[in-house]
Amino acid sequence: MPTVDVFDLNNQKVGQLELADEVFAAEVNEALLYEAVRHYRAGQRAGTVKTKVRSEVAGSGKKLWKQKGTGRARVGSVRSPIWRHGGTAHGPQPRDYSYKLPRKMAVGALRSALSAKVRDGELKVVQAFNFADHKTRSAQSALAKLETGRTVLVVDNGENRNLSLGVRNLKGVTLVPTKAVNPYHLLGHKSVLLSEAAARKFSEALAK
Repeated sequence: MPTVDVFDLNNQKVGQLELADEVFAAEVNEALLYEAVRHYRAGQRAGTVKTKVRSEVAGSGKKLWKQKGTGRARVGSVRSPIWRHGGTAHGPQPRDYSYKLPRKMAVGALRSALSAKVRDGELKVVQAFNFADHKTRSAQSALAKLETGRTVLVVDNGENRNLSLGVRNLKGVTLVPTKAVNPYHLLGHKSVLLSEAAARKFSEALAK
């Protein structure tokens, strides 16, 4: 089992924690990570783009000139797609881009992302995010002591009002609860801070 050091908010080592091999020492599968990130980003797409078809654009439905005898091309409507200001043929319509990712793939991708962070030394376990208050300055000071990178993902298990209010205005810092962590979040941040409770939760839930 991989063993990591546990730090307090002053970046002092206060203990060690054994993590599950299946979760934090798994083989990094880049193909799974790609699929997980693609799945997450597809679910974030709005899908609200829309063009008007010929029945929706403004214009009369009257035939512009008689069918035969004028020497001009046959035309039935000013709203034809081949006319300027006419409708759009086969244009984009509102749609849902999300799709279902098999659970085994999602879990495997999360294991790969966590293992990659441990392997690269970009994951740190914090005993608890017990801030004295909810001020941004306090949170910024604590993160500075923990020697985090420019982008930081903070993962905590449960509600923590002082933590959520303290980091919400910090640029480059993202707070995500344990149940909502996605490989997209892990790969998109240089440093990952896990509370000890969150690390234990991952070891228990993802090792099955």
